[in-house]
Amino acid sequence: FFAFFLRIMKKFKYDVRSFLEKWLYKSIQQYVAKMDGKMNGDLYHLILDGVEKPLIEIVLTETKGNQTLASKILGINRNTLRKKIQEYKIKC
Repeated sequence: FFAFFLRIMKKFKYDVRSFLEKWLYKSIQQYVAKMDGKMNGDLYHLILDGVEKPLIEIVLTETKGNQTLASKILGINRNTLRKKIQEYKIKC
């Protein structure tokens, strides 16, 4: 399954990245426009936390909690994944 998944991801990596970049660009642009000059300096963390936690939760769910497999899919070290799981208080 994992090898198949990697082949599919490599094939569609550009399309997925392009789609995500366009969606994220549009979403952030709309958010900043609605801020109307009220900058509190937290946009960076708001975006990262808003994307990273659900991403980790989804991958862990799909891998049935297998942190080794999840870390490979995410492209991060397993220890980094464990740190993020604790940081976001993700149950797996």
